[in-house]
Amino acid sequence: MNAFDELRGRKVVVTGATGVIGRWIVRAFAEAGCQVCATDVLSAQDIASALGDGFGDGGFAWQADLTRDDSMQALIDEVGRRWGSADIVVNNAGIYPSGFLLDIEPAEFDRIFNINLRAPFVLTRGLCTQMIRQGVQGVVINISSGASRKMRRSVVPYCTSKTALDRLTKGFALELAEFGIRVNTLEPGFVPGSVVSELSPTHVQRTASAIPLGRGADYTDLRGGLLYLASQAGVYMTGATLTLDGGNSIGSMDVYQAKKLPL
Repeated sequence: MNAFDELRGRKVVVTGATGVIGRWIVRAFAEAGCQVCATDVLSAQDIASALGDGFGDGGFAWQADLTRDDSMQALIDEVGRRWGSADIVVNNAGIYPSGFLLDIEPAEFDRIFNINLRAPFVLTRGLCTQMIRQGVQGVVINISSGASRKMRRSVVPYCTSKTALDRLTKGFALELAEFGIRVNTLEPGFVPGSVVSELSPTHVQRTASAIPLGRGADYTDLRGGLLYLASQAGVYMTGATLTLDGGNSIGSMDVYQAKKLPL
């Protein structure tokens, strides 16, 4: 028996579903037997093309622009129409544009916060209201980053938005606890390959080599922690952060000095 068989049939909403981490999240829930609403700014046809048939029985693709309230409301309404409510919501969509604070335009700053912070607020508010009305004791998982605690040059707005997302997670956890809805944060490790926020090969190589466990994250690293938070295994966790980053957020192996004594 699979440790996460209890998730079979659960209804899951995943934002940013066609990104690298988004695809892993959709895959993990589909393999667990869940029905997945995979959303992205792409058309539903393009989402389906990118993900194949990996939605699970009863799952569907849905286009949602997370910078527009009417588009997010349409997603919330469609989930309610099809399912009554979701059981699990994963706020995964996020952008990571690079630029120094003196160079970033205010409109770009706003766009980062709209997608990384405001959208999780709007969607959690709407989808959890449906859960409460349906009597569903659901789960919300916000995808954050070690950047919430470790400031990085040239991506300060991203770091700041993730710090705020962590606080939003705790706030929702506090206020939704009485309804049996758990809200937690998952911090995946370094995963290059985003087409929205591209990283140079040099940056990827240097970052991976500086991680204490010596590599970036892969699908299996994310899957276990994700399903743990979604399942009864994590039933006593709310307002917490689960970090799966190989130690990337605690320090860097970049600096080396030949002071270590031989074993």
